[in-house]
Amino acid sequence: MPRIPLTWLGQHVALPEDASAQQVATDLSRVGLEEEAIFGAQVTGPLVVGRVLDLVKEPQKNGKTINWCRVDVGPEHNEAEDSPKDPQPGEERPSRGIICGAHNFVEGDLVVVSLPGTVLPGPFPIAARKTYGHVSDGMICSGDELGLGPDPDGEDGIIVLGRGHARGLTGEPGDDAISLLGLGEEVVEINVTPDRGYAFSMRGVAREYSHATGAAFTDPVSTIEVPTADGDGIAVQLADEAPVQGRDGCTRFVAQEVSGIDTEAATPRWMQQRLILAGMRPISLIVDVTNYVMLDLGQPLHAYDAAELVGPVTVRRAHPGEKLETLDDKPRALDPEDLVIADAGGSGDRAIGIAGVMGGASTEVSSSTRDVVLEAATFDTVSVARSARRHRLPSEASKRFERGVDPLLPAVAVTRAAGLLAEHGGGTVSASRTDVGEVAAREPIAFEVDAPAALVGIDYTPEQVRESLEAIGCTVDGEAVAGGTLVVTPPSWRGDLVIREDLIEEIARLVGYEKIPSILPQAPGGRGLTRAQQARRHAARAFAEAGLSEVTSLPFVPASVFDTLGYGADDERREAVRLLNPLAEDEPLLRTRLLQTLLPVARRNLGRGQDSLALFELGAVSRAARGRIEELPAAQRPTPAQLQQVDEAMPAQTRHLAAVLGGTVGPASWWGAPEQWHWAAAIDLAQRAAAAVGARVEVRQREQAPFHPGRCAELFLEDGTVIGHAGELHPKVVKAFDLPARTSALELDLEAVIVSAPAVVEAEPVSTYPLAKEDFAFVVDEGVPAVAVQAAIVAGIGDVLESVHLFDVFTGEQVGEGKKSLAFAVHLRSEDGTLSAQQIGAARERCIEAVSRAVGGVLRA
Repeated sequence: MPRIPLTWLGQHVALPEDASAQQVATDLSRVGLEEEAIFGAQVTGPLVVGRVLDLVKEPQKNGKTINWCRVDVGPEHNEAEDSPKDPQPGEERPSRGIICGAHNFVEGDLVVVSLPGTVLPGPFPIAARKTYGHVSDGMICSGDELGLGPDPDGEDGIIVLGRGHARGLTGEPGDDAISLLGLGEEVVEINVTPDRGYAFSMRGVAREYSHATGAAFTDPVSTIEVPTADGDGIAVQLADEAPVQGRDGCTRFVAQEVSGIDTEAATPRWMQQRLILAGMRPISLIVDVTNYVMLDLGQPLHAYDAAELVGPVTVRRAHPGEKLETLDDKPRALDPEDLVIADAGGSGDRAIGIAGVMGGASTEVSSSTRDVVLEAATFDTVSVARSARRHRLPSEASKRFERGVDPLLPAVAVTRAAGLLAEHGGGTVSASRTDVGEVAAREPIAFEVDAPAALVGIDYTPEQVRESLEAIGCTVDGEAVAGGTLVVTPPSWRGDLVIREDLIEEIARLVGYEKIPSILPQAPGGRGLTRAQQARRHAARAFAEAGLSEVTSLPFVPASVFDTLGYGADDERREAVRLLNPLAEDEPLLRTRLLQTLLPVARRNLGRGQDSLALFELGAVSRAARGRIEELPAAQRPTPAQLQQVDEAMPAQTRHLAAVLGGTVGPASWWGAPEQWHWAAAIDLAQRAAAAVGARVEVRQREQAPFHPGRCAELFLEDGTVIGHAGELHPKVVKAFDLPARTSALELDLEAVIVSAPAVVEAEPVSTYPLAKEDFAFVVDEGVPAVAVQAAIVAGIGDVLESVHLFDVFTGEQVGEGKKSLAFAVHLRSEDGTLSAQQIGAARERCIEAVSRAVGGVLRA
């Protein structure tokens, strides 16, 4: 997140004299730049410059040597309580005695001293204390202790004015070191949303502060004059032959040469201070200048050591197997999708940097670099973002490029950086400059003046509309009157402004979100849950009331699960949706049936100590579509044909209900051994779920993986639509998932069941007339399903039938080989009156005849 020092911000926008970090953060939040943190003055209290008068080295018993110093900290702060040596007659002791363990200073050096009462970052209060046999009346400070970080020259120890952190600084004993080192400045850290990359610069934040407060804004770009180039510099070729998503990886590349830079030139203190406050570590003049311009304008730059760069420079995609050692000294295997900067060094075509992310070590600037080539380019956001994530290399440059950088900045940025190198490093800026590529013109947007009011819900005047659009840098053509239409061209730095709604959001933001009224919509009464929602709850409740526990499983499966469950090679259940970014590489597919994920859950439960299974799940399953979704335009609504194409290409998804039953129904007790779950229970549960939503499911025997070939029931509706299967799992499947022997399961398409159920269930009147009971035992062929006999009974008896129930199945010598006896209990009742013996007898005859005609059944004597 960007850190904004107030003095740097005040260079581009007029800040009030009494501006505080808290107030600036509040102002920025009004235009959508949220406060992330506020850093107040890093050091408070008496922090002063001191001169080392005497230094006595005192070895200690622990092997450590300390320095007992007499330090002049100015007339206002000097004390005479302790001293490393006795004063001469008549000599005053304008000093303080201080213990110091560092050894990088000598007598006469100017150092930074925190006196008692100072509070250093941490917080770490300083007080006088007795140590090593002396009273240390303060502390001589290092860069780390002041929050400045490691010494830029790599020197360990305290700060010495004129070197390291204090390079180019001087003073007198007693001078305020807080202002000298810039430690009293406040900093605001803000959170920038991904669509507002321009706010990753002081230029962008200053503009937003101006929007929030009306303060005068001076665009730093307007103060930089880009001279006309006297020809081209180093040759550059844009050769992206494999654009990502059809977008060129680099649309503009600017290169500027600066020669004769003083290798001893130091980064000016004011620039170091700003970099530190912004969260960056000063390194060297060349690197610091590129970082400073990036933070100020928002355009990342890169400096190449001209002595190591072999032209021409080429911007291309990485070759297969190509490698690059980046500036962090790590070798990286490049991907063919990486956009790289290459030159003619090495074998004639070597990568010298990952475009927009990080440069390579082969052309890195060093302490001996005198000539540099400055690069500023416009790289594709997608290419940079993917490369940064692929190599886990989030750099300050990539953070800006992946959010979008102003394409008009490259020439301005290199001009500014080259000027700073010439000013502070004595370099000579080449009159030639390379500028290849082009900047695409922004597409204008037709904008109705009344559109903001219609979308936001408050009345914006035509003047507010025009003024807001012009404030963010748009070019507005046309007359701003009610009912009129403007032609709005967004500025170059706002790549996020593409459609009309983007502009409306900007108007609402600048006029003020707080002016949008909060109106709670009135919810119409009496709607409640939809029919489908109620039906799903009824079905789940039916399973829960039967003693099953509901679980939820992740919908991701490996391709091997299809073989484990015994699906055929051409089984449609293998047509799964493949994810481009799966959570686990070994589970890249979306499930096509619930049992694919429910069975592993059952195995996990058994592995956690469960003895039996009674689990169910209600969840979505998907099936891959055969169509392909083409990229749709974002600037206007897709056509009906395009929307239909999207619908047809979307994966089909529906909700299923599945259960797994294994082991015992309950625990053992003194009553005896508990009952085992049976395949019939799975069929019964499926019928219960259907009945709970008002539908009726019929069954017939079928073979279907992953069920046992002879113990599988196909579930279908009255119109013949197959909606699932239930029965005992195949022994191979039971073994594969380590389930109890003869585990049963069921799965049905609950959405299809709900659709088949009547929207309104009409209650049937209850007859008050007596019930007549009849039992029938029919002998049929062993292959005849009981449901077929039951259907014949229902059709034969007709309206007086109230219920029919199979209560016994018998096979044996008494009924003959290849035969079985099916016994049904039948209840008869009439709504018109008490059934007579003749009516009951007639119903009995119709039943016997219907079963004989339908399945060849014979009434058993």
